[in-house]
Amino acid sequence: MVKYYEQLPEDYKLDYKIDANGGKTVVIMNVAAIVVWFAFIIVALLIRKIDFGEINFGFEYLFYLFGFFASYVLYMVLHELVHGVFYKIFTKRKLKFGFNFFVAYCGVPDIYVSKAPMLITVLAPFFVFTLIGLPILFIVKDVKLFIALSALVGAHIGGCVGDLFVAFTLIFKYRGKNVYVNDTGPTQTFYVKSEPIG
Repeated sequence: MVKYYEQLPEDYKLDYKIDANGGKTVVIMNVAAIVVWFAFIIVALLIRKIDFGEINFGFEYLFYLFGFFASYVLYMVLHELVHGVFYKIFTKRKLKFGFNFFVAYCGVPDIYVSKAPMLITVLAPFFVFTLIGLPILFIVKDVKLFIALSALVGAHIGGCVGDLFVAFTLIFKYRGKNVYVNDTGPTQTFYVKSEPIG
């Protein structure tokens, strides 16, 4: 199976586009990310059965807050690098990394990637960092560190909403179809084979 085309085959046409450069799509994804983030934190705290009355919210929480933000910035970079590693494995092409007001991104804007490598690439950070983060939460004993890590893992899962939306689009909307995706980073454009007329 062809992993990518440099030029879109003539019998393929534009079918769908996900644009995270602004507008309604970005609002919906950001709201969904925040809901998922907070839902994860709440579930994690309920499972751990944390009694907030026993926690002294003192000055040291600023240290945990700073650690969370520094770790999240590092995570965003690593998240996009994981996308990049898999794009590089499948295409060997030049990658485009960036950040705008709405999203951090990694793309391969000059080619059209087929379904399987696109699906693996888009889901890779979700699986890599979830498989790292969840076991750590189970072994952390310190309550304050657990809360900070829960916030970080929740932010990771919430931050994968856009990737999961692309994955679900490939799995369900294009089930049983050949599809090629042009991924500029913040925008994914889906192309399918034209149906013969008559």
